[in-house]
Amino acid sequence: MSTKPTPAPAVRTEPLRRPHSAQVDFEGEGGLFTQSWFPICASSAATREFVRGFDFLDGRVIVFRDADGRAHVHSAYCPHMGADLSIGDMVDGNVRCVFHQWQYNASGRCVKTACGDPPPPAARLFEFPAMEKFGLVWAYNGVTPHYQIPDMPYPEEKLVFKMKVLGTAPVDPWILVANTPDIQHIKYLHGLKLDGEDPHALVEWTGHSMFYNFSGTHPTGEPVRHRVGIVGTSMYWQTSDFAGQWFGFVAPFGLPRPGKSIIYFIVAARRDMGTREEIERFLDFVLDVETKVVVEDMMNMETIHLRPGTLTKADTTLARFFKYLRDFPRAHPAAEFIK
Repeated sequence: MSTKPTPAPAVRTEPLRRPHSAQVDFEGEGGLFTQSWFPICASSAATREFVRGFDFLDGRVIVFRDADGRAHVHSAYCPHMGADLSIGDMVDGNVRCVFHQWQYNASGRCVKTACGDPPPPAARLFEFPAMEKFGLVWAYNGVTPHYQIPDMPYPEEKLVFKMKVLGTAPVDPWILVANTPDIQHIKYLHGLKLDGEDPHALVEWTGHSMFYNFSGTHPTGEPVRHRVGIVGTSMYWQTSDFAGQWFGFVAPFGLPRPGKSIIYFIVAARRDMGTREEIERFLDFVLDVETKVVVEDMMNMETIHLRPGTLTKADTTLARFFKYLRDFPRAHPAAEFIK
C-alpha cells in the first residue's frame, strides 16, 4: 500500500464569475424607453363618448376619438392641477377635466376654462403619435416615428381577423421578442425541425426590424413554411403555410410598466379559404397552436433573469439581435407629462 500523502485539492484564488456579453438596457433604465410602437388598447376601447385611461411606460395616458373618429393617445394628467383626465368626459369633441372643467382638443391644447379665464398657452397635453392597426390603438414613444408597422401580404379587406388577449408577462417586450432570433430555442424548446442549416445568413436586418424565412416540420408532423420577424422592440410578425393553408399572425406587446408586457394575439386568414364557419374553426386552431407556443415560453418568462452570457455559433442571430437592441434609439419625451 502506498504511503504517499493525497495531494491537497487545488485552491481557487479568484472567485468564479458569471461571464457576460455586452448588456442590453431594460425598459425604463436610466429613465429611457425604446422608441417603438406599443399597443395601448383594443380599437373598441376608443370612443367619441368616453375617455379611457391606461398605464403606459412609467405613467398614464388617455385614449379617445375626435369628431372625425380618429383615435388619439395623450398624457393623462391635467396641466392645471394634475387631475386624471380619464375620469373626465367628452364635450363637443374635447376632453373635459372633471376637477375644474378645463377642456382639451384633439391636439392636446387647452381651448376652454369653466371660469372664463383665457386658456394658458402652456396648458397642453403630450400627444403621442397614434395609429390603428390589426384592431388595436398604438402609440409611439417619441415625437416623430422612425418606422411604421408592416401590413399583411394581402389587403385587409380580403382577410378575416381574430384577436385574443393572453394577459401580462413579468418581462419587458424586448425579452419576449428575443425568442424569435433565438433559433436554438425554436428547435429545442418548441420542437420545430428545420430543413437544412440554421438560417443565420438569410436574416434580413434593418435599423428597426429583422426577418427570415425557413421551412420545416411542426411537432404535429405537418410541413410548414414560415416568414417570421420582429418589428421595433415590441412586435412579433409571422406569415405561414401550415399543411397547405395560409395564415398571418402578429403578437404585439404592450408596455404598461417597466418589466411588464401585455400580450396580444391577432391571427388572420383569407376570406377565400372557405365558409365563415370553416375560417372561424381554422382561426381558432391557429390561436390554439400559437397559444401553446407561448405557454411553453412562459415557463421561462415567469422566472428568467435575462443577461446575455456565453454565446456560441448557434447563437449568431441572437447575438446580432442583442446588438440591434443596444443600437435601438431610446428616449422619454413624455416623462414630465405622464407621471
